Parts: sequence; C-alpha cells; structure tokens
Amino acid sequence: MIKSHSTLLALSLSAAFVAAASLSTKSTASWWSPGQGTPLPEFATYDNEQGQLGVLNTSGQLDTKGHPFFEAIGTNGRACVTCHQPSDAMSLSVRTIRERWTATGGKDPLFAAVDGMNCPSLPPGDPRSHSQLLDRGLFRVALPWPPLRADGTRIDPEFTIEVVRDPGGCNMDPRYGLNSATPTISVYRRPRPVANTKYTTHQNFGVGPFIGKNGMPSATDPETGKPTSMNLMSDARAATLAVQAQDAASTHLQLAGTLSAAQTARITAFERQVYIAQVARRDAGSLVEPDGPPAFGPRNLAADDAGVLGNNTTRYVFPLAGKWTHLPRTGDETENARSASRESIARGHDVFMFRTFWIRDSMHLNSVGLGNPVKRTCATCHGMHMTGMDTANGWMDIGTTNLPWATEVPLNPWTEARPQMPLFRVTCKPGVRPHPFLGRVIYTQDPGRGLISGLCNDVGTIVMEQFRGLAARAPYFSNGSAATLRELADFYDRRYNIGYSEQEKQDLVNFLGAL
Repeated sequence: MIKSHSTLLALSLSAAFVAAASLSTKSTASWWSPGQGTPLPEFATYDNEQGQLGVLNTSGQLDTKGHPFFEAIGTNGRACVTCHQPSDAMSLSVRTIRERWTATGGKDPLFAAVDGMNCPSLPPGDPRSHSQLLDRGLFRVALPWPPLRADGTRIDPEFTIEVVRDPGGCNMDPRYGLNSATPTISVYRRPRPVANTKYTTHQNFGVGPFIGKNGMPSATDPETGKPTSMNLMSDARAATLAVQAQDAASTHLQLAGTLSAAQTARITAFERQVYIAQVARRDAGSLVEPDGPPAFGPRNLAADDAGVLGNNTTRYVFPLAGKWTHLPRTGDETENARSASRESIARGHDVFMFRTFWIRDSMHLNSVGLGNPVKRTCATCHGMHMTGMDTANGWMDIGTTNLPWATEVPLNPWTEARPQMPLFRVTCKPGVRPHPFLGRVIYTQDPGRGLISGLCNDVGTIVMEQFRGLAARAPYFSNGSAATLRELADFYDRRYNIGYSEQEKQDLVNFLGAL
C-alpha cells in the first residue's frame, strides 16, 4: 500500500528527531528563553558538533533583564533572541529547533503560527504544519505582490508570477495567498546571524550611490541619507539595523505598534557590539592561541577593518599568515593528529583563495563585464576581508533557488520523498528583455530580490551571507538546501563543474568549519 504524503512526512520528521538527539553535543541550558534575565558574559563559549563557538560582547557583560532584544516585547511570546541564539552563532540551527520541539511539545513561541508554521491556517502543534522549520530551519516570509516601495507605493513588476507547486499550502490559501484580498507570496528562508554587524553594515569599499552590479540607486539610510551596504537580509529589503529591527518586531514578534526610539537604540547597540566565530575544533584544538592565524576568533573580528576587499594577497579574505602550512611532527600521536588537522585547514584556505574554476551563467556576476564564463576562485565573490561576504552591495543568482540548479526532490518510483519547497513560474512580460541565462520563463523556489524590485534579472538573486560561525548554524544557503558543509561544497562542485578532489573537498570543509 502506498503511504500518504502526510504520513511519510511525519515518519521522516520522527526519524530526524531521533538522529538529531543521538548526535547532540549541546546542553539544553544553552537555550535563551525570552525574559530569562541571565547576564550575557563579555565572552562565552558554546559547544557544537565541530568544537566551540565564541561569543564576544565588546562593551562587556550585558544585563539582559528588561533588554528589548531578550524580552518578549510582541504579542506571541517571542523575543529577538528566540531566533538569534548565542549558541547558534546568533542565528538558529535545525538541531536546536528540533530540540525545542521535543522539549516543549511544539509549544515554544519559536513555533508561532505567523511564520513558524508553513501557513498559519494549518493545524497547530502538528509537526507536518511546521515541516519547513523542522526540516530546514526555514521561517515563512510573507511579501506583498506586487511589491511596494519604501514609501508604500506599488511597483509595476516586469514579470508575472504563478504558483506551480505549493506544498505548504500558503500561496494558494484563500486568506494568506496570492489570490487573497491582500495578495501575498510566501517564501521560506533561514535567519541570518545578528553579529559581526560592523561588516554587514560597512560604508567603505564597494558602497556608493549606485549598485555596482546593476547601476540602480543604492538604498539609503533614512536617518542620514547615506548609501548602505544592503547586506543585512537575503533580499536586501531592510537598509539599516534600525529598519530591520522594526520590520522584525512587527512581523516575527507581532508587536502591536512600533518599537520606541529607546528600544530600537538598545537593540541596535547590542547588535553592533556582539561578535561570533568558532574558537576551537575537536580535531585541531584551539583556533585562538597566542600568535595563531589572525583570521580566527571573534576578538580578531572585532579588532579588524570592515569593508576591505580581501581577494588579494595584500589583505586576504581570511589571513592565516602562513601559520599552519607545514607543522613539525613529534612522537606524540595526539599532537601529530592536531597538526595534520591544522594543515588541512590551511590547505582548505588555499582551495578557497586560489583554486580556480570556470564561473558561468550567474546573474549579476557573469553579467557585469567579467565575462561568461570567467575563470576565478571562491574569493572572487566572497571577497570581504574577515567575513567572506561581498564588499559591494548587490545580489547574485548561483542557482540555489532557481531551476535547473536548485535542489529538487526527484519524483520517481524509487523514492517516497516529495518536494517541500514551493515552485513558482515567473514570466517576463512582453517588451522586457528576457533573463540573459534563463530566458523569458523562469522556475524558482524563491524569487529572491525579484520580489522586492520586480525586475526579471533579479529573480532568484540572493544577498550572500557571512561565513563566520558556520559550524554552529547548519543548514546552509538561504533555503537551507545544504544540510552540511560537505553538501555546500558538493553543490558548488556540481554547479560550476569544478572537479574538486576528495582531499580538496575535505580540506575546504575543515577550513569553513573553523571560521
């Protein structure tokens, strides 16, 4: 007998919970509940699967009692910290999400219907209603269609959009969907780390009045009028930390009204003082020993310069200073194993920095005068010193959400799995130039920046994210399609036909896990 989709999903979630529990290295004491009131130390460490994460508060110990980042200031019991946990690199891992489900029977405010469910109209408390969050760590992001400008006026989009597949049920829902009284498109995305914001909000190299990748005007700070980096969110819709805080409070926390000026100031001040990075690996030992590689640890992040182009041998994206290239061997097996692991990290750095491959058919990368294809390295795009973000404002499509490259569940008799991500058909209107790489009709799981700009060339484009604290916050990509760092490396290897050796992949994974 063929099992129903809902039954299969429930079984897969149960199996996932068992697997997560068996691998867990993290104490439930690391969870920060709203209103907990515990001081956040100047420096704290949290265990994760690959070692330890360090969390640094540059202004010293923080009293969280009454602090608007740590208090449930909205109506659904959540605080900012609910989705930006210190132990998860100020983001949220699937491991932690599943632990909270098990510990609270799905009743934690984390699972609030507004975005912790695939759609608010589904039965609450049923894991099938929360599958996006439980399986991939994705929250529902509801965006108006057609898109709105910052002043509330409508944009006339260059494309039409149709719902091809809607496993979560929200895009076709009569109350919440595309054909509702307030037409809305629901996409599902990972929470980004609220840390190292000196880098995500920099106003140095690459930030100017116009976006370098498409010539459009940059978003500006409503308080100062200055251009912004547009690096805060997957679709760049919030220009500053203050704007993002107001948006998150009204949507994710369901705050009645708006944040006060004092609340906004306290939230953004905290976000500017907190730095996160891995500080130890189980195989390589401490990453922050005196006179160690200057790329590692939150203290080096706090001390270094933001908005610096690092895809060169003058400033390097992640400077190792040659510290771990060739290490001596002794008669101690433990020391030798640690040295071998550190050398692997150093080789992984060189794969990231110097291993060339052909990059092709990537919007806002191959379309900006570099050529198609162009032979470059990972550091070409992930070039910001100390973070691996893009120093220039803008967004790219590497295929994580657009077909044919996006991860899709194969539909055949040999698998019972079914797609969980929505699928949209985007058609560029007559008179609009078709997408240079995907043509006039595009199939996408998430139109990305296109839902904000309404531009055909922005469909599926995503703002790249920082690389710090990766070991603490799996899964990866905006749609959680890479469950592990190895899956992330495999995606790039297939997407660009790189031809990594097994050794190169493992070294690259070890390096990324040390950041």
